[in-house]
Amino acid sequence: MNRAHLSQLAVLATVAQCGSFRGAARELAIAPSAVSHAVSSLEARLGVRLLARSTRSVAPTEEGAQLLERLRPALSEIDLALETAIEARDQPAGNLRLSVPRTAAHLVLTPRLGAFASAYPDIVLEIVIEDRFTDVVEGGFDAGVRLGESLQRDMIAVRIGPDLRGAVVGAPSYFATMLRPQHPRDLADHRCIRFRFSSGILYRWEFEKDGEAIEFAAQGPLILDEDHLIAQAAVDGAGLAFVFEDYVRAPLADGRLIRVLEDWCPPFDGFFVYYPSRRQMRPALRAFVDFFRVGG
Repeated sequence: MNRAHLSQLAVLATVAQCGSFRGAARELAIAPSAVSHAVSSLEARLGVRLLARSTRSVAPTEEGAQLLERLRPALSEIDLALETAIEARDQPAGNLRLSVPRTAAHLVLTPRLGAFASAYPDIVLEIVIEDRFTDVVEGGFDAGVRLGESLQRDMIAVRIGPDLRGAVVGAPSYFATMLRPQHPRDLADHRCIRFRFSSGILYRWEFEKDGEAIEFAAQGPLILDEDHLIAQAAVDGAGLAFVFEDYVRAPLADGRLIRVLEDWCPPFDGFFVYYPSRRQMRPALRAFVDFFRVGG
């Protein structure tokens, strides 16, 4: 193999991942002209057009996509070998890219990010907020974080957070004119503050008691996509909210909110970090998993 091809292939993969020559140049810390030259030289040597270029974006051609699909495992193994050598010499280093839902970022990661950065100063941690379940391999991520109930069976998963529990809450001013619900079916008579996922789907409130599971399509005049905003709207008397109890501990403790239907909200598995293979586990990812794992 012509060794010059190896660096050009790495540049090609970075352009495809970033979707632009300038993005790849920033990622590789080289000039955009050097990126363009590397890809053009590779295409000329192979006699195949690998990237379709437009004024706004760059995407692999069919031939380029096939090449990148075959190359991805090999490039990953090269990255792993290099980072393992760095780890043996000193400590984990390099970029670590994670797909994380907003709630996990707020409740699990944010409180310890400073400590992680201090413990591993050579790791560049990039957190991409995504509420939908993501194929981490296809999305170019090292790993993802999701609730235990959402994980696919072929993924390796490590728990990084405690059990979670939902809480239905309302302000004293709201309950001054509304009866407190005793059963999920009573919610049909209430103004509910609804949550919309980034996918556009409205969350259906989920309850369980004594083996009976109920899903309720809440109705109400307010729809938000951020738990902190929902909790604040409930404090302000806009209606009933259904959020993770961690978001409302303070207002419940000081009386700004009142909890109802607590016996219909059992705890459930919290957040896990998931990734596809132990064999290809990078040192930076191993450091992250060991740092954030429950009991770590």
